[in-house]
Amino acid sequence: MIRPSGGPPLYSEINTSVPSSARIWNYWMGGKDNYEVDRVAGDEYSKVAPQVVTMARESRRYLIRAVSRVAGELGIRQFLDIGTGLPTYDNTHEVAQRIAPDAKVVYVDNDPLVLVHAKALLYSKSPQGVTEYVDADLHDPESILEAAAQTLDFTQPVALMLMGILGHIRDYDESTSIVRRLQDALCPGSYFMHYDGIDTSPQLQEAQQGYDNTGALQYVLRSPEQLTAYYEGLDVLEPGIVSCPLWRPEPGIPALPTDVYGGVARKP
Repeated sequence: MIRPSGGPPLYSEINTSVPSSARIWNYWMGGKDNYEVDRVAGDEYSKVAPQVVTMARESRRYLIRAVSRVAGELGIRQFLDIGTGLPTYDNTHEVAQRIAPDAKVVYVDNDPLVLVHAKALLYSKSPQGVTEYVDADLHDPESILEAAAQTLDFTQPVALMLMGILGHIRDYDESTSIVRRLQDALCPGSYFMHYDGIDTSPQLQEAQQGYDNTGALQYVLRSPEQLTAYYEGLDVLEPGIVSCPLWRPEPGIPALPTDVYGGVARKP
């Protein structure tokens, strides 16, 4: 189902009886768009795996650096950000349009609370730029592409962003198929930007299992090798597919690895 950005938010769909990954991520990043059930689940998770708060915040810093490079040095002016989550600070359109005021950004998510906040995402300080929001399900890439094509020109380079979302696709083969279909829609010279949690930490695995048992939308931690397969056929930029804090860190700022891996790659 797709609800265009002008449609009314369905407040009745917001379930506050179970945690939401978007709202917990917002909580870990210091946001205020969350409920008590999310804060309790987030605290329980971080008791078992304290590194998760750092992971959340470092993943946003990685997004800022990656979008800045793609919009800046690489000159991309179109962004398709799928699984954007709740607005916090330095969202994709803010970063891209600071560098390129004419940048077009399409956000895609299907969390009802994210839809309620769509107007915040749609607000652009750049009169030359475009920011649009589509309510759609990652399981249905065809609908995502159809809706995004109302704003983006897929005959020109697009930066496809799948940031921390593929773990919500339980079946790995399906997640790979979705990535391939979305990448196939991109013209040469486009970019793929991604990160997800990895399964190398017993603490993180234990905490994730506890979270999954709450009845919330589950998330699969995968191996670095599985994540690397998403980049097959693309030209991966240096320093490769690495722990996010190690991806082009700011000079003079210590970069310590965390259990979230990502990279940026160009479609040849």
